[in-house]
Amino acid sequence: MSPVVEEVRLSLPHIELAAHLFGPQDGVPVIALHGWLDNANSFARLAPKLKGLRIVALDMAGHGHSGHRPAGAGYALWDYAHDVLQVAEQLGWKRFGLLGHSLGAIVSLVLAGSLPERVTHLALIDGIIPPTDKGENAAERMGMALQAQLDLREKRKPVYHTLDRAIEARMKGLVAVSREAAELLAQRGLMPVPGGYTWRTDNRLTLPSPLRLTTEQAMAFVQRVGCPAKLVVAADGMLARHSELLERLPFSPEQLPGGHHLHLNDETGADLVADCFNRFFAVP
Repeated sequence: MSPVVEEVRLSLPHIELAAHLFGPQDGVPVIALHGWLDNANSFARLAPKLKGLRIVALDMAGHGHSGHRPAGAGYALWDYAHDVLQVAEQLGWKRFGLLGHSLGAIVSLVLAGSLPERVTHLALIDGIIPPTDKGENAAERMGMALQAQLDLREKRKPVYHTLDRAIEARMKGLVAVSREAAELLAQRGLMPVPGGYTWRTDNRLTLPSPLRLTTEQAMAFVQRVGCPAKLVVAADGMLARHSELLERLPFSPEQLPGGHHLHLNDETGADLVADCFNRFFAVP
């Protein structure tokens, strides 16, 4: 379950990102984006099972071994999309596929809708559009987000006395994962500190978004996607309960058994997702 993985660092004009490389150098270029508070190890089970792809699995900014944004900056969706474009520029990829899970799927959709001429394939796992809100709530949400930024000065990351305690905490997080999945994420997500271990992630990642799109605005990105797209919906995940949204999509979702991290929780889930995406990428 642990194939040899090449680790690289990408020095972009505005930030340094870490990444894992999978697949043959002449494979179909694909940039893989993980979920919120995860890291490149989100694809440790899945990526080796995908055939004919050259996958660059990023630690997104503020996650894993990648750099944090400078003081005063934030982590908006369009900032992540800009990061991906800068990675593609550095790799010399004018056109490339996107493989995204959760937050990474949302960023992938935003980029594919914004610049459809750049994206060749859109492979999404249990994520599609950003969280939306009604326009009349904009001022209240902005105020809540600004206050949260001020309050962040007093917030400290938890310190776990042992690795095992940190892994158990990740298993029971906002979205529960298997022990093996938590161990894989902890490999890149933890760092030693006085008294034990804490997470490498930037504290600002926990801040609420100051701005949410309306449903109409969010769906505009979906409608503008110009490449083949495949969405895997986890039967016990986040999207399955949003049947009205799924029915509005211009492409057919494929529901698979498992939770939100079905591609990472166990080999069975990774095999099912890999089979789906291998069929998807094989279509001319």
